[in-house]
Amino acid sequence: MTGILALHLLVASAMPVLGRRLGRRALLVGALAPAAAFVYALFAAPDVIAGSPLISENSWVPGMGLTIRFALDGFALVMVGIVSFVGVLVLVYARGYMGDDRTAGRLGAYLVAFAGSMLGLVVADDLLMIFVFWELTSITSYMLIGLEDHRAEARSAALQALLVTGLGGLVMLGGLVIIGQAAGTTTLSLIVANPPEGLLVSVGVALVLVGAFTKSAQVPFHFWLPGAMAAPTPVSAYLHSATMVKAGVFLIARLAPAFAITLGYWRPVVVGVGLVTMLLGGYRAFKQTDMKLLLAYGTVSQLGFMVALFGAGVARLAVAGTVLLIAHTLFKAALFLITGVVDHQFHTRDIRELHNVAGRMPWLATAAVVAAGSMAGFPLLFGFVAKEEALAAALDPATGTGLLVVVGLVVGSALTVAYSIRFVVGGFFSPAEKAPEVGVLPASGYALSAPVAILTGLTLLFGLIPGLLDNLVTAADDALYPGLETVHLAVWHGFNPALGLSVVVLVTGWLLWSVPRLWERVGRVTGSVPGANQVYNRSLVGLNWLADRVTGALQSGSLPIYIGVILITVIGLAGPNLGQAWSVPPDLAWALNPMQAGVVALVILGAIGTARAEDRLSAVLWLGTVGYGVAVLMVIQGAPDVALTQMLVETMLVVIFVMVLRHLPRRFDRMPWRARQATRVAIATGVGAFASLAAFIAAGSGPEREVSEEMVRLAVPEGGGANVVNVILTDFRALDTLGEITVVAVAAMGVMALVRAGRSKQEDLADLDGATE
Repeated sequence: MTGILALHLLVASAMPVLGRRLGRRALLVGALAPAAAFVYALFAAPDVIAGSPLISENSWVPGMGLTIRFALDGFALVMVGIVSFVGVLVLVYARGYMGDDRTAGRLGAYLVAFAGSMLGLVVADDLLMIFVFWELTSITSYMLIGLEDHRAEARSAALQALLVTGLGGLVMLGGLVIIGQAAGTTTLSLIVANPPEGLLVSVGVALVLVGAFTKSAQVPFHFWLPGAMAAPTPVSAYLHSATMVKAGVFLIARLAPAFAITLGYWRPVVVGVGLVTMLLGGYRAFKQTDMKLLLAYGTVSQLGFMVALFGAGVARLAVAGTVLLIAHTLFKAALFLITGVVDHQFHTRDIRELHNVAGRMPWLATAAVVAAGSMAGFPLLFGFVAKEEALAAALDPATGTGLLVVVGLVVGSALTVAYSIRFVVGGFFSPAEKAPEVGVLPASGYALSAPVAILTGLTLLFGLIPGLLDNLVTAADDALYPGLETVHLAVWHGFNPALGLSVVVLVTGWLLWSVPRLWERVGRVTGSVPGANQVYNRSLVGLNWLADRVTGALQSGSLPIYIGVILITVIGLAGPNLGQAWSVPPDLAWALNPMQAGVVALVILGAIGTARAEDRLSAVLWLGTVGYGVAVLMVIQGAPDVALTQMLVETMLVVIFVMVLRHLPRRFDRMPWRARQATRVAIATGVGAFASLAAFIAAGSGPEREVSEEMVRLAVPEGGGANVVNVILTDFRALDTLGEITVVAVAAMGVMALVRAGRSKQEDLADLDGATE
């Protein structure tokens, strides 16, 4: 699998160059990468279906025990097939859809990079690798949504998607770290086989669910998906119907067998969110007049359906979820591509402006009827098989779903029927008056029609002979729930409650579509409730307002405020720990001899003089007294080299200060005794106490062995020199020495610059005086 991912990276890197040379034909070259992944999945399928997943493991960070582990089991095989198969069709479709050769290279690069990221996500068996590929899908989808970056709508939609899914990814990262720490491993398969327990695990799983909900557009994070319809239709078909939005569903399906039973909140939260999303998405879909937005909200609804099925943590409902996963890929990708053809040919997607499309493009209308019929769950289509499996599993008392879940699935499915009829009738079978002119299919018309024909053909084939997928579905769900019995999919299960509910769904959906006034009344009631998109926009406005206020307060341009914040932070974070470690060294002495005492007194006097000075020059001279006094102490203690450096740096600083003072007022601004001055005194007192504590603790916590003895011992064998001081400076403390040299050099250059600037200014004044005379 590593080679397949590397191939995607290589092809994606080459696409911009190929786009400049080949134009839109480069997209066909880009299709080779997902085609290779699909062929790989076909060759691996017999072994995987037989129960032998393919494992690939490579060391990543050996010191931390991190590995790059990929596992291709039955469920991953389904996702790999979806990502690669639809990827090939979308890239071929884009060949005929894109009218601008200049963007073909970028589009191909982003699509192939996204396909590789999605493949890595579904086969990763390590929590950290899952997060890495998770974020890569967010980044590449941002690029794809904002492909037409000259449009403000595309830029706004791309940023919205990135903010929502990116924030969810960061929250999820915290949960993954918590789960990995609690389990003692980051390998997903091991965690699912032996799930950890405890309060922290409950919090970690909740954080992961937030990330999954954002990626799969669940309420209340659903609003970014319809907004992302600003992307070109091939992007919408790939990301927002077949692949990326299923990443959250995929992760929930992986974790449900482990945590649906052990965590009491899992089923109510996950199934509840799924059902609410299904109902809200279906309602919003029916109200749309833009065919693409209708399908987008329909995708939100179908994603909620899948989350509810997989989130229940029951094997039979997971089987229905897997069938729906495949069926949704086929019919929703086909519907998006069909919408793209309509937009490409009629230059509109508004069902109020489209008339008699079926009469002029009967092949497209036929494909739309098949795909939309599958979405609605009409018999003899694959969507009907998925819906029958879901209703039958929900009605089974052994699954423990309850009446509320069954009612939610029925109502949500009826809404699906309603907006499916609206899509077909409004988009293809409106009366012939005011019909816009239809465009002529380009020479590459096969690129638009072939993917649509393949997807709708498979929808019809699997609807008539669903048993073709028995082994694949069995292998997929056996990877989630080991020991699962062989699944047998069929069109006809006899007269049973599930069939009766299917009839109720179809009839109710038709009634909902045929009574438009009902929706007008519901719209009047719900119109005053702010939508999720409005909440998002207001949140951004509030966040910008808060950022302005915080920036205005903390980034005021005042150096004392900046230094004060830094010092308070240091004292607040490290001070309590220093206080706990407080101890007085037993051999503490204030001075070893009178000379030390005298120098210390001079340093203290210099510090007091600096604080009390009223003009800047006096303060600099007093401060220099402190620095030179410390240098004298170093000489007394037997460190002449350090003292020399200290005196040199101190001299440079005094010179620089004096030269800078020429451009500043002579005296300090006197500050009356107010809160500001009291604050400064408090900060200064705290810093002094902090520094004193640190000095006492450092003095009382020496090493067990003298460092000097160790340096003498290692001077010859490690440094190759008998002069210990030289070895220390050039080997043991080479970086220290380099830093000191750098400081001196920078100070010297600063002094030279100031001197030259002063001379230049004097010369200019002299020239000016001469000219005046």
